[in-house]
Amino acid sequence: MSLLADYALTPDVFDLTSYSNEDACRAYIELIREPLLTEGLVRDLRKGEWRRLFNDDRRPWHQRGKELVKKLFTQQRLIEFGPALSNRPVEDQDWCVEALATHQLFRFTGGIISTEAVKNAYPDEPLVARIDRLGSAQWWASRSPSVRPYRTTEDYKEHLDLVLRHSNSLLFIDPYLDPTKRQYQRFHELLVHAGNRTPSPLIEIHRVWYEGSGPGQRDVRESLVSNFRERLESPLCSAGLQIEVFVWDDFHDRYLISNLMGISLPNGFDTTAKPNDRTTWNRLGRDDRDDVQREFDKASKRHTLHRQFTIP
Repeated sequence: MSLLADYALTPDVFDLTSYSNEDACRAYIELIREPLLTEGLVRDLRKGEWRRLFNDDRRPWHQRGKELVKKLFTQQRLIEFGPALSNRPVEDQDWCVEALATHQLFRFTGGIISTEAVKNAYPDEPLVARIDRLGSAQWWASRSPSVRPYRTTEDYKEHLDLVLRHSNSLLFIDPYLDPTKRQYQRFHELLVHAGNRTPSPLIEIHRVWYEGSGPGQRDVRESLVSNFRERLESPLCSAGLQIEVFVWDDFHDRYLISNLMGISLPNGFDTTAKPNDRTTWNRLGRDDRDDVQREFDKASKRHTLHRQFTIP
């Protein structure tokens, strides 16, 4: 399971008449609200038709449900999917069929949240789970604030796939990141994974001005400019990306910060050839993510900026 998962919801999840009473409807919406807003993305099926359903008051949508859809949209957590089937959904079960069809194009890392009525049509489909029995769905129960990827570029890309493809801003924070070094020689693949889309994301890299420690410490500010341009300019141009590199006085911790989530990475983005070497990544709380982002803002004055340059 990745730290960020994507889901689909059938419309009846937000319909008051799907539940025994209004309080039950509110309680189940509250059950999914925080996970969706902190660790989830929702597929906006048929190019936004799903989202626009909740603008029609002819159906008794719960106000909390409408508010949740609006928050998912404003926080850029709705992933717009084009039509997967030729027939436009009419009933709630049709929306489940549409969601399942998108799974054939892009596999869910989460699943489809529905009500009892829709789930009864798919009793043996593990991707579809009743909202009142979410705990029995393996893809919901396996959610975790941490993961243990192998220290390889392939595993990094797998665990960060949704973050890289759907974030509008990405801050790679690693004090010793240098794409000419062996352990970072494939770092550009993570950047490229975020590219080839419109609009392109805002991408920043943050590192320190030196290498080594004690008597062996040396100033690498000038060489960093040429090193980054030598290894990153061509792949960035091919992916339609531009990055801003910030070189600071000193810091130690490593992070990936995006508008969707923050991740603490003890070993940063470097890799190793040791086949069984793993690291542990932890998802940050919203306040901590925001504080780390403020820490590496030029206006914060928590660090001294030694150099800044753009590629390409």
